[in-house]
Amino acid sequence: MTELLRLYLNRRSLALFLLGVASGLPLAISGDFLAAWLTERHIDFAHIGLIGLAGMPYALKVLWAPLVDRYAPPFLGRRRGWIALSQVGLIGAILLLSLTHPAHSLPMVALAATVVALLSATQDIVIDAWRTDTLPPEERGPGAAVAVAGFRLGMIASGAGALILVGRFGLTWPQACRATAGMMSIGLLGVALAPEPSVDARPRSLVEAVVEPLQELMLRPGGWMILLFALVFKLPEHIAGSMTLPFLLKLGLPMQQVGAVREGMGVAVTIFGAIVGGAIVSRAGLLRSLWMFGALHSLSNLAFLLLSESGASYGGMVAVVGIENFCIGLTTAAFVAWIMGQCDPRHSAFQFALLSSMMALSRIACAPLSGWMANRLGWPMFFAVSATFGIPGLLLLPWMSGLGQDRQAPEISAIPPNLAMAAAE
Repeated sequence: MTELLRLYLNRRSLALFLLGVASGLPLAISGDFLAAWLTERHIDFAHIGLIGLAGMPYALKVLWAPLVDRYAPPFLGRRRGWIALSQVGLIGAILLLSLTHPAHSLPMVALAATVVALLSATQDIVIDAWRTDTLPPEERGPGAAVAVAGFRLGMIASGAGALILVGRFGLTWPQACRATAGMMSIGLLGVALAPEPSVDARPRSLVEAVVEPLQELMLRPGGWMILLFALVFKLPEHIAGSMTLPFLLKLGLPMQQVGAVREGMGVAVTIFGAIVGGAIVSRAGLLRSLWMFGALHSLSNLAFLLLSESGASYGGMVAVVGIENFCIGLTTAAFVAWIMGQCDPRHSAFQFALLSSMMALSRIACAPLSGWMANRLGWPMFFAVSATFGIPGLLLLPWMSGLGQDRQAPEISAIPPNLAMAAAE
């Protein structure tokens, strides 16, 4: 217990948490926040759907991740400098969005939302790289758990928090937007607390920033299996996740109850699951944890099968949503720790972005498949089949033990960041 408290309660963990909050805050801006704002302004659904494409930078961030590896700002170091720049840019972009008028100029709204998503995705690239560079292997599980907890709280603050500010306290959407911009200052506090990695082994050219990390990853023994594992490990969540909300509503449960349980209790349970998962990873080891969590991840889908057979029940919904989100928290903590372990510290921004993009590709590709399955199979069979999508990831795990997980991150320098940068030059 003392060792776990040491891992969770320290300056670096506080920085991880604050940077996680800063990463989660802008995510809802180009998603639920913007959709709710436009809906209230009576914008038609076709235009709302098109503006939803403003979130595309999150899926394409691997394209400019090499720039973050190659270049360093002239202050704070390569990682902390980029984080600070992206956060200051985000504050400005969110304030710009607050000045737009959906009823007058939708293109300006779309442009501002796209800039927010672009800077937010850039921030994610650098925070992921910083976390990978600074956390030694034995601290990656707890570190991932703290980051996930902060990320989820940030999403709540800008998503559900904005709805509460507008719906209950009478703020306008631009005022809620400005409040979110103000909350982004939490990230700057995280930058102030975060240590800069002591080794600045950045590539010498952009070509090297792209070619070398790809070669380093793909020329490892079984490198292609690392990409495949990133693609398939979370398939049970991706297949079932896009259909659980329609399922609960079709079951006849009241929308307000579904929203409160999914967005309130569900997020809290996910955070708890991530913290528990991080602790288990630090005790049981990463690969053993991936085995356990991968199996639970798949079996949790069967809870929805039982609910589909028993019928609408508030208590049943609470139980299955709790089981689902707890297992998502466990799996996310271990999976993020695994991704960190696959990244060479010299190319962590690009390699982390690549592996996380593979996971995002899986989520996007599964959405139409899950809808087709639900229509053709019916709910009980849909959830039963979705559980079997965890088998490919479990079958790949025996090979993961020999593919260089837990690659060593550099030690943290005790000297000021500017001196560490000078020494690296």
